[in-house]
Amino acid sequence: MRFYRGVHQYYCGIDLHARTMYLCITDNHGTILLHESLPCQPAAFFTAIRPYMDDLVVTAECIFCWYWLADLCQQHSIKFVLAHALYLKAIHGGKTKNDRLDSEKLAVLLRGGVIPQAYVYPPELRPTRDLLRRRLFFTRKRAELLSHIQNTFHQYNLSVPAAPLLRRKHRDGVAERFTDPIVRKTVEADLLLCASYDERIKDLEKTVEREARDQEPHALFLLQTIHGVGRILALTILCEIHTIDRFPRVQDFSSYCRLVKATKTSAGKPLGTSGAKIGNAHLKWAFSEAAVCFLHNNPRGLQYKRRLQRRYGKGKSLSVLAAKLGRATYFMLKQKRPFDMDRFLVST
Repeated sequence: MRFYRGVHQYYCGIDLHARTMYLCITDNHGTILLHESLPCQPAAFFTAIRPYMDDLVVTAECIFCWYWLADLCQQHSIKFVLAHALYLKAIHGGKTKNDRLDSEKLAVLLRGGVIPQAYVYPPELRPTRDLLRRRLFFTRKRAELLSHIQNTFHQYNLSVPAAPLLRRKHRDGVAERFTDPIVRKTVEADLLLCASYDERIKDLEKTVEREARDQEPHALFLLQTIHGVGRILALTILCEIHTIDRFPRVQDFSSYCRLVKATKTSAGKPLGTSGAKIGNAHLKWAFSEAAVCFLHNNPRGLQYKRRLQRRYGKGKSLSVLAAKLGRATYFMLKQKRPFDMDRFLVST
């Protein structure tokens, strides 16, 4: 957890919503100078903070609508601190909760140097990252449809097609295998939606690959040297990381990718784990996917997986492999070296 400890003359805490925001501005002695609700409009925001802009720092929680506020502060050289919402939840608990109290708490925490920072992703790269996230959403919806088709085969005690339905050429005649016209209609609807998702996903991938020319070509090449990692998966990892330099240690990177569990101890006694939802869920998925792809047509990788399985069990072995791929990625990008299979498979 990183805290913002900058010293300023004025501190502004904002409880941000889609249409309104509640501002609380205090001076460096803790005196409340402004405390009111405003519409989410740049003009209203600047009217409120104009008397305090000489030495002002602004903070807001990391929710879905923070982009415009961060960009606005950056354009006008106002220091902006993005507060980590999940860490804040553990810090500013209280009996009563409302917008007025939340904005004051944010300002007080900011003045006290205990605002946990989230990363402000550069605005010029956000569209490509968000497009990749949308593509992942569509692929998951398509997977749900294909799973429903397979479940329907099991439901009516029919043999599931041997060829993978992910390929369009293998979907011909699938609906006709059901004799009931109503069930056939259900499967046809799933197949039509799958075809629509195929077109949308293909179009998004073309756009992403076109925009990928602005990414670091060498870093993209390095990620694709990992066995099984293709261009789209490498782009997903690279866009979610942005720059590896923002992680001073490999432990910080693994924690951000949700590849390690945080332990809780008190008086030397373990109390379990926590923080499972803190970190980047998209990087967690990407390295989990990379672990599965790493095993395809890779006899040495499968042998290593079996060794991990004997030590950790079947379920945990893939998680260990994903964590090790995450560590390898960190050092590859830090040292600008390609993936070394011999070094990776050395037993640890």
